[in-house]
Parts: sequence; C-alpha cells; structure tokens
Amino acid sequence: MINNDVLRSIRYMLDLGDAKVVEIVHLVDPAFPLDKADIPALLKKEDEAGAAPCGDALLARFLDGLIVYYRGRDDTQPPRPVEKRITNNLVLKKLRVAFQLKDVDMHEIFAQAGFPLGKPEMTALFRQPGHKHYRPCGDQILRNFLKGLTLRYRTGG
Repeated sequence: MINNDVLRSIRYMLDLGDAKVVEIVHLVDPAFPLDKADIPALLKKEDEAGAAPCGDALLARFLDGLIVYYRGRDDTQPPRPVEKRITNNLVLKKLRVAFQLKDVDMHEIFAQAGFPLGKPEMTALFRQPGHKHYRPCGDQILRNFLKGLTLRYRTGG
C-alpha cells in the first residue's frame, strides 16, 4: 500500500490534526524535519497538485510514535532502530502493538471489515520473512484491516 494512504487512513481513523501528527513523529525523533505545514501535502492523493510522497522514514517514525503515544516509552530498553523499508506486514505489526490487539481483536477487526481471516492466515502475516509459513501482507488485507480499525475507533464498534 502507498505510505500516503496508510498515513491518511490512520489520521482519519484517530481524528488527528496536523499538529498531532507532527507531535507523534517527534515523540520518536524530535530532530526529524517535519512541521505542521508539511502535512497537507502528505495527505493529498498522488494525482493532486502539490502532493508530496510520504517516505518510509516518515511512516516508520509515525508508526513508532503511535506506539509511544498509546503505550508509553519504555526507558529500560534502548531505542529501536528505525526501519529502512516499510512493508504492509510491518504496518500491521506496528498497529497491532500500538493498539495492544490480541488475536481475538484482530479477528474481530477483519470480520467487521467484511474480510474474515483464519488463524493460520493471520499468524503467517506476523512471521519473520525467512520463515517457511511467512506470508506477505497484500494491499487488500492491509486496506481491510485499516477499514476495520476505523470502524472500531471512529464509530466505537
């Protein structure tokens, strides 16, 4: 999925303002070059005038910032390195951690989106890429997960 779409979906789901998006990114990396004026360009569709691409570095910091924002910072652990490449599987994992979702929650979210996944299918998405049962998370799966999360957090379902 395109990083801008992920950012746009999460921002809508959580009803975050531009300043809050910047604040969340800066929770992980206060020196990251992003300010409130940059956000509208990141939220535009790719074919709109003035659209700016959301790079992996920005999305990684935003997702890590969500984890810190919702779960707090663990000062006993060293800071995690920022991922160089963001995949759909990684987005799924980071959202699962940020919102403290258990397997039951994950199944409910997919079911709410009208896209039920079986237990083996879901666990395959969270395996390491070298594992024999690893399965890459396709755009449709991530899109439905974001849709289900939005239904859960926007409508209280």
